[in-house]
Formats: sequence, structure tokens, C-alpha cells
Amino acid sequence: MEEGINQRKTEHIRLCLTENVEGVNKSTGLEGISFIHNALPEINFNNIQIESSFLNKKINAPFLVSSMTGGSELATQINQNLAIAAEEKGWAIGLGSTRAFLESDAHKESFLIRKQAPNAPLFANLGAVQLNYGYGSEECQRLVEKTGADSLVLHLNSLQEAVQDGGDLDFENLLPKIEKITKALDVPVGAKEVGFGIDGHVAEQLYAAGISYIDVAGAGGTSWSQVEKLRSKDPLKRAAAEAFNNWGLPTKDCIVSVRSKLPDVPLVASGGMKTGVDAAKAITIGADVIGFARQLLQAATESDEAVIETMSQIELELKMTMFGIGVKTLDELKNTKRVSIMGRSLLEENS
Repeated sequence: MEEGINQRKTEHIRLCLTENVEGVNKSTGLEGISFIHNALPEINFNNIQIESSFLNKKINAPFLVSSMTGGSELATQINQNLAIAAEEKGWAIGLGSTRAFLESDAHKESFLIRKQAPNAPLFANLGAVQLNYGYGSEECQRLVEKTGADSLVLHLNSLQEAVQDGGDLDFENLLPKIEKITKALDVPVGAKEVGFGIDGHVAEQLYAAGISYIDVAGAGGTSWSQVEKLRSKDPLKRAAAEAFNNWGLPTKDCIVSVRSKLPDVPLVASGGMKTGVDAAKAITIGADVIGFARQLLQAATESDEAVIETMSQIELELKMTMFGIGVKTLDELKNTKRVSIMGRSLLEENS
């Protein structure tokens, strides 16, 4: 029988699959962006190129499987299906929090997915707050080596921890500890939120501390205060969590804010991403790679083939968007004027 952190991971998955865990009246903000159809694209659909790179490795599309889970029997099945699909489709892939991997041998196969994805860019994942609870560069390096990861991403989840029963609440003086990790590890270290967003000012602090890439993980998708509210046995916390059901920075606002402060940092956009059209919108405002999570989760409980089909649909949606505005490459997509942002047409302004 699963217990402790392993049981919590299973509960997280089941809640995300069966309950409404999105924020209330909170969106990614991407609905304020629309494309201006080009009736004469003057390109061949079959020549559209969406290849990119992440962690100095080629990927066949500008997509990654966002960190979701690990450390349970159900997580093992999910992660292995995601890894097989990521390898097949040429996507990057992240592990869920690998703290459970260091603390227990139970379900370690859920983290050992390198054999299913030998060539995919792979990143391990640890809560930054654990740096205040006995974790340091030695543990982080061990995580990277044991998982065969190309990178470590430190996740920032203060509000989740505040709602979680027994959550780790000491987020004091983390930045200098993060800097020590970035200097000690021989792989790039990234930083990500878990669904409440990173703004440009925080991104600047992280980048100055040696963080190599930012995953904004904005609001508009899964709200982890909602997830933990559903898990909590504490009536006070459950009641308080309701006040935060629309908390967070929309993913669009995060991308714009971070890009304005850090024009060249590799930028991952995740948080509420559902389609290739969403991805295209995020790319036009500054994202380099798009992370998908819950959109893949249900398929990952079924089979790797189901995940591959979902991934293929997202890729097709991106290509169809590019075809619809007449661009052949991601660079052209990033620089297109055939986009309207909050009713402001870049095409008309530049005509």
C-alpha cells in the first residue's frame, strides 16, 4: 500500500483526472491574441518546418512534456507512456518532482525513463524549497546522474505548499542557495512555477543567480491550490484556499513580462496550454518552447499510442496555424505581423 509522498503523488494524478482543478474565472490570457488569416499564403503546407532545440538538443517540434508526476505505481505507467511518445515524436520531457526518488526506492521506475527516451532532452525536477530542508548540490547532482537528465529544473510552489497539509513553508533566502546549485552542477539549471506564473522581475533575479532558462508556468490551467484544497483534511485550509481560486499571473502576461526584462533567455511557456494554436500565440509574443501537461495526462493513462496521437494533433494545429498566416518557419512565426493583440492589429500598424 502506498503511503506518505508516494500516496500523495497518486492522489494528485487522480484529482487532476477526475476533478475540476483549474482556477475559477482565470485564463491564460491567450484569448486576447488572434491571427489575421492570409487567404494567399504562397507557401506549400508540406514545406512548413517546426524543428527547434532545447537543452542543446534538437527537437522535432517546439514542445515539451511538462513535469507532472513520479513516485507511484500509476505515475510509472504514465511516465513510461509519455517517454515513449516523446522519443517517437522528438519532444523534450520533464520528470515530476524527484524528491520522492531520493527519499524512497518505491516506484523508482517512474523516474528512470531514460531507457524509454534515450535521445529526448530530459530534465529532472526538484522543489527549490527543499534547499532549505537539507538538500544541496550533492543531492541535486545525484538526481541528475541517477535519472540521466540533461538538466535540473527547480520548481517554485509557495502557494501550493501553503495549502498542502504538512507543506514546506520556509522559502527564506532561497536565491543564494539556488545560485550555489547553478554553479555546482555540470548541467544547466532552470526554474519554473507550477501554475501561478513567473514575472519579469523574478526572472531577472533567477537569471542573475545563474538560472539558464525560465518556464513561466502561468495561470490558466491546473491550480495547485485547488488540487491541495481537495486533498486537505484541514477545514481551515480548505476554506482559505477558496480565496485563491483565481490567483496567479496569466501565462500571456508572464511571457510578455519575462521577455521584456530578458530578451535573450530561453523561455518556456506552460500553464493552460491546450492546442497548437495556443502554442503559436505564445511563440508570437516571445516563447521559445511550449510545455503541455494535463492535455496529455488522460492519454498517458491509456497508452503511448494515445499520447502520440494527441501530440500529433498539437503539431498539426501548429502547422495549420502557420499555413493560415503564410509562414514556413518558427522564426517567421515569431516575427509575423499577421496577429492582433487585444484588438491591436500589427498588420495594420505596419502596412
